[in-house]
Amino acid sequence: MSQRQIIRTFETWRAQGQAMVLATVFDTIGSTYSKAGHRILIAANSDYQGLVSGGCLEGDLAERARAVIERDEAAAVTYDMRGEADELFGLGVGCNGLIRVFLQPLQPAQDYQPFASMVRRLLAHRRAVVATVIESTRPGVAPGGTLIFEEGGARETHGLDAAAADALATECERVLKEGENRYAMDDSGLGVLYATLEPIPKLLLLGGGLDAVPLAGMASDLGWRVTVADHRPGYIQRGGFERAERALHVDPDRLPEQLPLAEFDAVVVMSHHLATDRKYLGHLARVSPRYVGILGPRARKERLLEDLGEGGAPLRDRLKGPVGLDIGADTPESIALSILAELQATLAGATVESLTKSKRAAP
Repeated sequence: MSQRQIIRTFETWRAQGQAMVLATVFDTIGSTYSKAGHRILIAANSDYQGLVSGGCLEGDLAERARAVIERDEAAAVTYDMRGEADELFGLGVGCNGLIRVFLQPLQPAQDYQPFASMVRRLLAHRRAVVATVIESTRPGVAPGGTLIFEEGGARETHGLDAAAADALATECERVLKEGENRYAMDDSGLGVLYATLEPIPKLLLLGGGLDAVPLAGMASDLGWRVTVADHRPGYIQRGGFERAERALHVDPDRLPEQLPLAEFDAVVVMSHHLATDRKYLGHLARVSPRYVGILGPRARKERLLEDLGEGGAPLRDRLKGPVGLDIGADTPESIALSILAELQATLAGATVESLTKSKRAAP
């Protein structure tokens, strides 16, 4: 399940006043379905959102979660599925790995902390590291103590004294730079999971034609926060973008006043209108999304960049066009899939340059 789906479920259960458990994978060995830092939610009624396995461990975790809620005390559980241990354990998962999961109560009386603060940062699009105490022999620091450390140094603590928070903050800075989750025991007797809190990707589609409908829908299904904007009000009023976070009519000349362009991770320009696309690209040249692409053949992209002159120079080395991976796409749905594949690879830091780009012209 995506982070966005888990957040929606959290908001629903929170409105109902349900107690919950935050289940976080904190250590793995060998082949496992999820890795350190992966989180799911479990409700008091044993319902859950998200998976730490292929569905084999969640029932047992839900049983354990009820006890965590009743005692209001965090707990850790280990599932060792290596070799014959899998058969002996009785789950028959067959993943040949070991996975350790931390169960942390989220109570209404404590305003569902620390997860409520984690959600707030995800929705505010602020990158952070969450340091969670899993094991402790240090007086005054219990398992479940948490530090949320933001890029820039802002921090929030739950169940930690100042000295422990300072020590964890130093390691959080390193994890922010390296971007790698890890579990470690320190000299003071604390076993801590350091896990990045990556903002939910924000995608802007500049164009609300029929080909934007499956792209907006599929991206929303992935849990991305999607905004669709078009200069033609009829395209927005027609509908089809109900799963997007926003669908709005914009004035291409005033786009930066109407949308915070710097907040988007990825932008796809797809209005199919040359003059409008030129204006959009002129605005996008002043910001630095991790991905910016334009629908249509390479010659169209080059013409637009030439028209922009020096104003388009910042885009020359990073504007994708044609957009999408060459998967033989020839329908709006398969074209959307090819674009999303390239977007996913780019945002995840994968190398896509070696894959042949589609030479398909815009419809």
